[in-house]
Amino acid sequence: MILSIDQLSSDPIYQQIHDQVVAAVAKGELSVGDGLPSVRSLAADLGINLHTVNKAYALLRDEGYVVMKGRKGAFIADFAASASSQQSESADSALHESLYQLACQYVARGGTPEGFVELARIQAARL
Repeated sequence: MILSIDQLSSDPIYQQIHDQVVAAVAKGELSVGDGLPSVRSLAADLGINLHTVNKAYALLRDEGYVVMKGRKGAFIADFAASASSQQSESADSALHESLYQLACQYVARGGTPEGFVELARIQAARL
């Protein structure tokens, strides 16, 4: 898995790392049990502060995408098997809110709810 950071993006770097790891899991590029680079290694490779990587990994852990195994590092979790009901509900709630906001933006720009659903289907098919 290769991560790339866009220094000009309005998204914080830790969020870019988070989003790319989640996308890699969704696309099957990362599987349950796969290890992520160490915090120090990834920070050095990307030329960023190790606390930024640590923040991304902590967010991934808190959301149930990653398990931390002490000094062994971070590994992709089996979300369906290991996520608590609170993590699942929180993830679902956040996803629903994000989809609603995106649908609002699309319709406010003149689109239709049906058009939004079609765009969502197309994007999901990219996985």
